[in-house]
Amino acid sequence: MRAGAGAAGVALVLGVAVAPAQAAEVAYATRCVPPAAAGLPPVDGTTEVEITAPATATVGDEVEVVWKFVRAASKNPDLIDLPANSVQPSGTLKAAGAQTAQVAMRGPRENPAIPKGGNMVLSDMKGTLKLTAPGEVTLTPDAYDINVMSTDTKCAPTQVVRPAATITVAAGDGTSTPTQTPDPTESASPTPTATPTASAGESDGTDTGGSGGGGDGQTDFTGKEVRVPYACKTPIGDKEATSPVQINAKKNGGSYDLTVQFKGSVMDSPADIPEDSVKPSMEVVLGGADTGTVHVEGPANAEAVKSGDPMTIPDLTGTYRPGASGESTLSPGVLTVKALGTTTTCTPTESAVSLTLDTTQQASGAAGGSAASGSGSAGGSSASGGGLADTGADDDGALQALGLVAGTAVLLGGAVFTFLPGRGRR
Repeated sequence: MRAGAGAAGVALVLGVAVAPAQAAEVAYATRCVPPAAAGLPPVDGTTEVEITAPATATVGDEVEVVWKFVRAASKNPDLIDLPANSVQPSGTLKAAGAQTAQVAMRGPRENPAIPKGGNMVLSDMKGTLKLTAPGEVTLTPDAYDINVMSTDTKCAPTQVVRPAATITVAAGDGTSTPTQTPDPTESASPTPTATPTASAGESDGTDTGGSGGGGDGQTDFTGKEVRVPYACKTPIGDKEATSPVQINAKKNGGSYDLTVQFKGSVMDSPADIPEDSVKPSMEVVLGGADTGTVHVEGPANAEAVKSGDPMTIPDLTGTYRPGASGESTLSPGVLTVKALGTTTTCTPTESAVSLTLDTTQQASGAAGGSAASGSGSAGGSSASGGGLADTGADDDGALQALGLVAGTAVLLGGAVFTFLPGRGRR
């Protein structure tokens, strides 16, 4: 009997110290505004969540509240496959009644890989509330953000939302003040950063690019960095971007090994990028004595890129076999990027000569509009227009507007609709 009474006493003590948890669901009409880069209208629909909190507590307690997304109202649209750990929710929970507070909620950036058309998976959000007054405290979900690889979709209720949980707070031995919570609108995702590059206008001021290739025994030729404005066809519409590009050459017999470089890091990776998911290529445009294009391409990313690590565009390489003798110019041409099952094609809106070579015609060379290796042509236009070095373009975002590495706003902007209700499709 005494042993039984002791056990009962322990249970009683534990029952007082550990309040039972309660969980309740609530659904409410929501308007979600996609990121501006997506170019899509707001979407109206329904959000359904489950709120878990202690049923009882005491003044001075700091309690944990869990916000679980019960059902994603729509699936991942047929744009791209979302890689693992690329989606992070955050939001605000309203406390009312015996005390009033805004509880900041945030979930980890944890999700399985989500294929195009697959069900959306959002992590549970958690937050803490310090109780300051006796009585009933109600908990009501409010606005929330969904961050998908550096882009935010902001969602807010369009109706009065009913409380999802109530905590009965008993008077304690003392009082305390609410702890200040972080601003729930601040995203925890890495912010894209651009690496400043020297303007090509700081070179010699001419539009002929770097030059060389004569009979003086020189074998390495360094081109001039030029800023190229691109008009891009992306999976979610037409976009524009400007990038600094440089074309270098190394003489190899009668041909030239070309290397096209995009200067500097494009941005910090906003999420983990799977290996073998991004592959760029370009058609270098020939002008002057020669005509046609030369196909260059870069390797797919051999290793996964960790969130927060710098992301760079790899060097694009190819072989130029001259089809004419004389001064031949090389300019950046059409750029194609295949990423996560999508294709983005970018065409320069202005031409810019990066390199000029004194070439000697070779058998089966590029003259006449045929590509030295690979396919495609930019119309055989001469790059003599130049002038990009002096445009003063200030878009140091390199190719942030493209989808070069799966975490850009443009390529993935539409993917934030994966959980939105009744999304509009274009």
